Amino acid sequence: MIERDNQITSTKAANQDDKLDLTLRPKTLEEYVGQGDTKMNLKVAMQAAKKRDEPVEHILLYGPPGLGKTTLANIVAREMGVNIKTTSGPAIEKQGDLASILTNLQENDILFIDEIHRLKTNIEEILYSAMEDYALDIIIGKGPAARSMRLDLPKFTLIGATTKVGSLSAPLRDRFGHIYKLDFYQDDEIQAIVKRSAGLLDVQIDDAGTAEIAKSARKTPRIANRLLKRIRDFATVEDYKKIDLKFTQKCLKTMGVDILGLDKTDRQILLAIIDKFNGGPVGVNAIAAATAEEIETIEDLYEPYLLQIGFLDRTKRGRVVTENAYVHLNLDYSENQNRMF
Repeated sequence: MIERDNQITSTKAANQDDKLDLTLRPKTLEEYVGQGDTKMNLKVAMQAAKKRDEPVEHILLYGPPGLGKTTLANIVAREMGVNIKTTSGPAIEKQGDLASILTNLQENDILFIDEIHRLKTNIEEILYSAMEDYALDIIIGKGPAARSMRLDLPKFTLIGATTKVGSLSAPLRDRFGHIYKLDFYQDDEIQAIVKRSAGLLDVQIDDAGTAEIAKSARKTPRIANRLLKRIRDFATVEDYKKIDLKFTQKCLKTMGVDILGLDKTDRQILLAIIDKFNGGPVGVNAIAAATAEEIETIEDLYEPYLLQIGFLDRTKRGRVVTENAYVHLNLDYSENQNRMF
């Protein structure tokens, strides 16, 4: 009974966090901070589509998790004044699943597919005619009695999001009229996001505390908002009225997050490469085995940021920890070089 109560409480907490995430998401391009070039191009695309009274061309958004791909998809739907249907690549298991979604779209609706690189090949093939001709080719029957039938679809916009644009097949990728890469954010952009979120959450925080969260947010809005919410929890428990630098630093230390946003797993990955593989080069399979992490988790969640801040290098022979990482971890880089030779 206790275990069941814990599960219910955990589910409630997760649902509350999801609701908060939705509350914090910007609703318009004007509210959306960062990604200036992408915003400008999307604004032009939407204005042109409205003038021609047609849907926006299909859009592909790619980049590391947490940079705002889902948020942008919802903003496009809101600013175009249309409905958005949301699904993900792994959730579409059969051709019939996708056919059902497509045939239930209304004129100019948006279909958002997250993790689009994980669509199965036979499901991808249905999308080709749907994206190009707004038609659905389905096979009825089996064997010699099988026949093809084409169903007309309403004109719609497909927005795909992926962390691995290279994993998309060329035929699918080429059918997108707009392809945009979302980049990591600058510290001042993250600070603006934290200030906005603090206002929405009714959290009192000074500029120094905001800057500290921004430095520890891995240049990612989703992480910045998550840190802010956790620090708000500490402030609530301790009756701390206004979050300042000292309180922020104490909370981040308790959460195991350092000044550059590295957490326990980041440090575990770097130390595994240093201690077990002399700093590299080493393949991602070996790193995953040494850290008990999934390969996809390392490649999608941890590696992009470690590469971005110059703590990890990718070479033909594998991953290598850089001198910058040794300095940050208070380790002797020259001693490790001597061990290698």
